[in-house]
Amino acid sequence: MMNIKAFTLVSAVERELLMGDKERIKVECVECSGRNLYVGTNDCFIHHFLLEEKTLPSGTAAFTATKQLHRHLGFKKPVNELRAASALNRLLVLCDNSITLVNMLSLEPVPSGARIKGATALALNENPVSGDPFCVEVCIISVKRRTIQLFLVYEDRVQIVKEVSTPEQPLAVAVDGHFLCLALTTQYIILNYSTGLSQDLFPYCSEEKRPIVKRIGRQEFLLAGPGGLGMFATVAGISQRAPVHWAENVIGAAVCFPYVIALDDEFITVHSMLDQQQKQTLPFKEGHILQDFEGRVIVATSKGVYILVPLPLEKQIQDLLASRRVEEALVLAKGARRNIPKEKFQVMYRRILQQAGFIQFAQLQFLEAKELFRSGQLDVRELISLYPFLLPTSSSFTRSHPPLHEYADLNQLTQGDQEKMAKCKRFLMSYLNEVRSTEVANGYKEDIDTALLKLYAEADHDSLLDLLVTENFCLLTDSAAWLEKHKKYFALGLLYHYNHQDATAVQLWVNIVNGDIQDSTRSDLYEYIVDFLTYCPDRELVWTYADWVLQRSEEVGVQVFTKRPWDEQQKNSFNPDDIIDCLKKYPKALVKYLEHLVIDRRLQKEEYHTHLAVLYLEEVLQQKAATDSQGLEPTETQTKLRHLLQKSDLYRVHFVIERIQGAGLPVERAILHGKLGEHGKALHILVHELGDFSAAEDYCLWSSEGQDAPCRRHLFHTLLAMYLRAGPSAQELTVAAVDLLNRHATEFDATQVLQLLPGSWSVQLLCPFLTGAMRDSVHARRTAQVALGLARSENLIYTYNKMKLKGSAIWLSDQKLCQLCQNPFGEPVFVRYPNGGLVHTHCATNRHTTPSSPSPGTRT
Repeated sequence: MMNIKAFTLVSAVERELLMGDKERIKVECVECSGRNLYVGTNDCFIHHFLLEEKTLPSGTAAFTATKQLHRHLGFKKPVNELRAASALNRLLVLCDNSITLVNMLSLEPVPSGARIKGATALALNENPVSGDPFCVEVCIISVKRRTIQLFLVYEDRVQIVKEVSTPEQPLAVAVDGHFLCLALTTQYIILNYSTGLSQDLFPYCSEEKRPIVKRIGRQEFLLAGPGGLGMFATVAGISQRAPVHWAENVIGAAVCFPYVIALDDEFITVHSMLDQQQKQTLPFKEGHILQDFEGRVIVATSKGVYILVPLPLEKQIQDLLASRRVEEALVLAKGARRNIPKEKFQVMYRRILQQAGFIQFAQLQFLEAKELFRSGQLDVRELISLYPFLLPTSSSFTRSHPPLHEYADLNQLTQGDQEKMAKCKRFLMSYLNEVRSTEVANGYKEDIDTALLKLYAEADHDSLLDLLVTENFCLLTDSAAWLEKHKKYFALGLLYHYNHQDATAVQLWVNIVNGDIQDSTRSDLYEYIVDFLTYCPDRELVWTYADWVLQRSEEVGVQVFTKRPWDEQQKNSFNPDDIIDCLKKYPKALVKYLEHLVIDRRLQKEEYHTHLAVLYLEEVLQQKAATDSQGLEPTETQTKLRHLLQKSDLYRVHFVIERIQGAGLPVERAILHGKLGEHGKALHILVHELGDFSAAEDYCLWSSEGQDAPCRRHLFHTLLAMYLRAGPSAQELTVAAVDLLNRHATEFDATQVLQLLPGSWSVQLLCPFLTGAMRDSVHARRTAQVALGLARSENLIYTYNKMKLKGSAIWLSDQKLCQLCQNPFGEPVFVRYPNGGLVHTHCATNRHTTPSSPSPGTRT
């Protein structure tokens, strides 16, 4: 249990003012209506006081009671109860089992003498059902056993409405609408006097303790339950609130939301209805009256009357927050909603949430703090301002007044503890990253992103680069200075790039690569610069740094041009001829770029193809000169040269062949002769100079690509003739001829081949060739037979259709009209279309368009 100061006890009527020097006078009951305070005593007097409330300089309330008058009721019994009916200007006085109506100001009984007899207790219905504004509803416990009576009380008369019997003798009653909450001899019940239905609540022993029944709100009551519990019950017989645990010997109870106040022999205790915890204890001996009147709680001893003055809820909450009791403060703040106007409550509650968030933050309870900041819609700059130098110098932010916390900055909050400071910074990073894309950031995104950048840079956090390559609102001046301070030059370049200062960004990165400044963020920064320039739309910037990237690496640097999207090259006027001129100083890069134009882009321009072929050739010659050997395997460049010479038809063949003469490149020379149509020379080089029969066969295949079958056959016959011309003595060529025939049987005219072959060759030697030739011949013959059969079938169909047309009768009369000229036929000569349309012969001869009625067709 943790105490808070929710109420202060203030004297309202001092003993001397009430009874003077009469020792035997005792206070029996009190009633308060507005500023009017009524006190009933044991000597049958009613005392009327006027209360005046004042606020002392200390902020506490003080009351001054001015006695108006007092009046004796004419009995010798004490005044048991007082109830004010202010709407009627009447005071109901229970004395000697009789309820008398008196004037609230003069305390005179009404002239009519109206009264209710036989009452032991009374209660007013504060939720009346009669609907008559000129009366009040009164419920009494009758002196008749087990009887409750209900009356309507007017200014000068009373009217009984209903009499209700109860299962046991009632001892206390409270009323709400049609519902009575009764304390019987052994139990509490809810009774609907309109329907007669009752609901048992819970038992208790009236001999052991005094029953308490208090209406605390619409259709809800507070009861003194067993085991020292204050129980809540609704008219439906259920409890919607948890009970409070007060003393066993409670004399009276009252509710001043959100507190339940209980009176026992020695203390006044205050419990929260929100969390059921005891919040305050006030010493108060000899008390026997505790009642609440329209939010004002009055307690009394037999000698004096006192008022429990509640402290403002806001002050209570602030006291709790000052004591770091966040949960209790929030519970109390939520409970205050019903007593404060909605807009004012929302403002107050948001501020309380923010204060609570800073308390949790100071205790390093970051999850709880984050949730409170979010719920309280904290201006995140309040949090950023705790961290020195994070807010931009241009920020116009000033902290809330009164302040939300007591800390000047993070150093004070953490007392210089570096570990705590690091935790706080990690939390702020996380929180800013979460809120920067939400509505919380609206209006001050620059402050948030700039602070986040500074935190990332200081902590060397990987997310710094992610922040700078996505949409952000980092202020350039502050951010650049901070990044430079922490030597984050690559990130600084990204910042310049985001702010459209690409030239500054690239120069900064170039300085890093050159070693002028140190930043190890990216080990591949050179490649990054190349990639950046590749997609950079600034033509001048690309040309400015083209030489630098090429000097560091021709193969990588040339990607600035080769990987650039082609439409970008066209749009930004990157003319290939200009690029080639630039690359003349960089031969490797030039080759890469020409390969890009010729092979990747497939540009059909003679000079690019010729230039690339010459560069390949020069490199091959250099390699040959360097190795000074006749390598069996071609180099990579030589393979590229051969492929280009074979596949391209655009280079200047005569120019290349002149450069290649005497260079010891027979394969390349053969390809070039082939491009000139000099197939005999090409094959002669491959067969007789190189002795590469496989290359000769490949030559026949690639040279005839895209050509008709006779062209390919001519090439293979030329190669075969070259093999056979050498005579039987050339054993190697003979074997090559046999292999050629057997591998490519379908490429030859078997009849011509058989005439060329020496008679000494056996059938077995040429078995694969002969088999292939026969298969090809049979296939050709059968294909021709199939085609012939199909043609005959088609002709037969046409013949049948024609006979069918000829066999049908045609009726021609002078009434039949030509479908072209619409004139009758003068003689039995006509042209008939397949659809049956008839026209004159001369009309059919002169017709240039299809007749509209008949479809065009063959004449019959």
